[in-house]
Amino acid sequence: MSEFESLVSKLLELKPELSRTDLEEQIKQKKEKIGAGYLTDQGAIFLIASDYGITLSEPMKNEIGLKDLYAGAKEISLETRVLNFSPAKQFSRKDGSPFYLRTMTVYDADSTVSVKLWDEKAKLSSVENLKPGDLIKIIKAYVKSDLDGSPTINIGSGSNIETVDTESKIPTIDTITKDVSELQEGQKDIVISGMVDGIISEMEFTNSRGLPGKALRMRLKGKDGVSVRAVLWGKDESSIPNMISQSAKVRLLGIRVKSGNQGLEIHGNDATIIEIEGGKEAEPIITRILSISPTENGKNLILAVDSKKNLYNISDFSNSTSICTEGDIIECMPSKIYGNSITLDDNSFVRKLDNDESIPLLSQLRTKINDVKVDGNYCIEAIILKVPERREVQTKSGESISLSEMFVEDDTGQIWVKGWRNQARLIDKCELGEIVSITGLNARAGLEGRIELFVTAFSKITKKN
Repeated sequence: MSEFESLVSKLLELKPELSRTDLEEQIKQKKEKIGAGYLTDQGAIFLIASDYGITLSEPMKNEIGLKDLYAGAKEISLETRVLNFSPAKQFSRKDGSPFYLRTMTVYDADSTVSVKLWDEKAKLSSVENLKPGDLIKIIKAYVKSDLDGSPTINIGSGSNIETVDTESKIPTIDTITKDVSELQEGQKDIVISGMVDGIISEMEFTNSRGLPGKALRMRLKGKDGVSVRAVLWGKDESSIPNMISQSAKVRLLGIRVKSGNQGLEIHGNDATIIEIEGGKEAEPIITRILSISPTENGKNLILAVDSKKNLYNISDFSNSTSICTEGDIIECMPSKIYGNSITLDDNSFVRKLDNDESIPLLSQLRTKINDVKVDGNYCIEAIILKVPERREVQTKSGESISLSEMFVEDDTGQIWVKGWRNQARLIDKCELGEIVSITGLNARAGLEGRIELFVTAFSKITKKN
């Protein structure tokens, strides 16, 4: 009798009211809940037994694979590779005493599993020096059930972790890396690669415990040319270089894929490893100012273009551009360049240059509506065909946000122009029949596959006489 059949017989003996058919159905449900590829039938048996308050005492093999793990296993040893890891964090127990915890994700040829390193194990120098893809040996660890029911390896005082310098059948990081175009909903603990597409920005949020946090937002383009939104929770600008070129190559290690309001989204956390092409020092750039939009807190948001017709979003926190007007050619030394997002602060400089005809004027950059493509950034000139309307839209989280929209056309076609939140106010000021020039629009796929244009924080709407 196989070990699996032995476990089945033992559970049915201890739980006589449970039929073989019922047990097989519960095994199926457990595997669906945990996720395909993360749990074997044998591992599901142990989880089901635990649900019934039954402890199965069959000994586990000393050397196992990640798919064989189950909650309650003790003194397990296995060989695996590092996928990603978080910094060591200090917490407090109920009695007020401190403890340290570091989380790590490991993988083998079949599966991935979360690892928790406690107290002194979280601060081991051997752990601090680990890199993604390193082959390691986990020794005498124990397994507990995570919040979602999946098994989690715990490394405490009686456990150890060490690097291994041998050949292994476990695939390398490069082997398991997927292009952004290959993403599927529900994937987790995967490695993806793509190119920066547009802005990389930092945002602040409040987490479920009411504590402030930060996140990085970006869009990554795959080999098929389609861009996907990425949000890396718990990450900030210190995680990336100061100088990142447009279309820089990016690899994210340890992310999950979920469906958002605009299709698939990439989500990471503080353990996600970011590998991105770039340098520590920004370089001066020369651009023409297309539009300047002052904000309520006194900074200028500028849309600019270079000689290669690359559009840039410039955030001026230092008032360096107060001497500039629309149409000026400027040379600036930014403090940061993330794709097409430029930051000017007190360490930056800006100077005006003589006109450079190699850098296009706004009139040379306007796109006809019929030529607008999804994920592109555009400047258009059009007439308003429908009175702008504002409505409140409720998100999945229950938040109510403002959306204003208007219908416009030029001599090639018609399109909807929309603005969320603060950008809704730009559209509210427009009227039926007006001819407007709009800069800094982002094109996205809307309902029924039609393309829609969205106003951004760097957009400006100018009414033509």
